[in-house]
Amino acid sequence: MSAQIGVTGLAVMGANLARNLARNGYTVALHNRSVEKTDALLEKHGGEGDFIRTESLQELVDSLEKPRRVLIMVKAGAPVDSVIEQLEPLLEAGDIIIDAGNSHYEDTRRREAALAEKNLHFVGVGVSGGEEGALLGPSIMPGGSRESYDSLGPMLEKISAKYNGEACCRWIGTDGAGHFVKMVHNGIEYADMQVIGEAYDVLRTAAGIEPADQAKIFTEWNTGTLSSFLIEITAEVLAHTDDRTGKPFVDVVVDSAGQKGTGRWTVVSALELGSPTSGIAESVFARGLSSQRGQRELAQGILEGHEGTVELPEGFVEDVRLALYASKLVSYAQGIDMLTAAATEYGWDLKLDEIASLWRAGCIIRAELLDDIMKAYAGDARPANLLLAPAFAESIAGAVPAWRRVVATAVQLGIPVPVFSSSLAYYDGLRRKRLPAALTQGLRDLFGAHTYNRVDAEGTFHTLWGEDRSEVEAVDTH
Repeated sequence: MSAQIGVTGLAVMGANLARNLARNGYTVALHNRSVEKTDALLEKHGGEGDFIRTESLQELVDSLEKPRRVLIMVKAGAPVDSVIEQLEPLLEAGDIIIDAGNSHYEDTRRREAALAEKNLHFVGVGVSGGEEGALLGPSIMPGGSRESYDSLGPMLEKISAKYNGEACCRWIGTDGAGHFVKMVHNGIEYADMQVIGEAYDVLRTAAGIEPADQAKIFTEWNTGTLSSFLIEITAEVLAHTDDRTGKPFVDVVVDSAGQKGTGRWTVVSALELGSPTSGIAESVFARGLSSQRGQRELAQGILEGHEGTVELPEGFVEDVRLALYASKLVSYAQGIDMLTAAATEYGWDLKLDEIASLWRAGCIIRAELLDDIMKAYAGDARPANLLLAPAFAESIAGAVPAWRRVVATAVQLGIPVPVFSSSLAYYDGLRRKRLPAALTQGLRDLFGAHTYNRVDAEGTFHTLWGEDRSEVEAVDTH
C-alpha cells in the first residue's frame, strides 16, 4: 500500500490534519521524530482511516506515491529548515513539500526559491481554525506554484471547511502568498478580539453590567450584523462560572494576554509596506501592555487618572454594539488594504473576493459580514478601501455618532479603548479634507531638506530656511 500524502510532525495540529486526511479517504503516511507519538496516534485513532507507520523520513518518502507530497507540521523557523534539509536529498524532481505551520511569509519565499532551483515544489499553506478546525475542516490558504496546486489542491479542498457546500480553500498565489494571507487573517483576529474586550470593559466599568448578563447581550448580538464565531464564544466565556470560587470565570483569569507572533509580524510587515494598520497595531500593543504586570502594579499606586463622572445616554448598550461593529469593519478594511499593498509589492494576483470567501467558515474570524465583503470585491467596480464600498460606507456612517459617544465616555472614565479610538481616528483621517501632514512636511524640509510638494504647482520644492527663506525647485538626484 502506498500513501497519497505523508505528514511529519504529529503534535496536536499535525495529528489532527493527518486524521482529517484519513477520514476523507486518503492513505496517510505518518512520521514523527519520536515514534511514540506516531504509535499513540495509531493506537487511539488508527481506525479512522488508512495510515502507514514509518520510523524515519526515508521510510516516509519510500511509502509515498509520485509525485510525493510531504506535509510538515513543526514549529516555525529553524525546525522547518531542519526538516527540509533532511527531506530534500530524499526527494525527486516534481515532489512537493508542504509547510502547513505558521511560518513567516519571507521564510516561505526563501524556501520556495531555493527548492525551485532543485526542481522541487514548496507550498506554504495557511491553516486557520485551531485544533478543532484541523480535524473537522479548517480554512486553508495555499501558496506556491500553480502546478503544485493542481496536484495538491483537490486534496486540500476536500479536507477544508465548507460554506454552503463551497470549499474554504483556494490557490492564493505564488511563493509566500498563502502564509502572508494567513498572517493578515491573524492580525485581523488580534484586532477583533481586542475590540470585543474593549466592549466588555466599557459595558462592565461604565454601565456596571456583570459578565453573566453580558453573555446574554453578546448572544443577542450574535443574531445580527455582528454574528461571528468570536462573538459566539465570547458569550460562552462570559457565561462560564469558575467551579473553585463561584466567581465569573473572567475574574479568576490573569489579565495578561499571550501571543504567538503572527500579529506582531502583521504590524512589522504593514510598516514595511507603508500600509496603515493602526487598529491591528494597537491590538498587538495592548497585549504587550497587559503582559507588563510589574509596571502596571507600580503604576496603580503612582499614576492619577482624574476620571470624571458621566451620565450614560439611553441606549448605551446599543452604542457599544455600533462602536464594536464600526471598529471591526476598520480592522477588516486595514487588513484588506495591506493585502492590496502586498500584491503590488510582491507581484501577487490576490483575488480579494476569493480570500474573503475562505474566511466564511473554519477559521477564527469567520463572520456574516464576509459575505458582504465578498460582494464588494466581486465585480469590476472594486472599492479603493473597504469602507468606501457603498454598503459599508452607509452602515459605518450610521454608527459614527454612537462610536464617538462610546470613545468619549471611555476617555472620561479612564477606560483604555486603544482599538475603538484608533479605528475612529483612522476613519476620520480617511475622510478629512486636510491632515496635519502638511506641517510634518514643513518640519522635515526645515531640519533635513526633505522637500515638499505644493497644492498649486507641479514639482518638488525646498525652502532655503537657513538663508533668505526663498523657495527653490528641488533637483532630482535619483
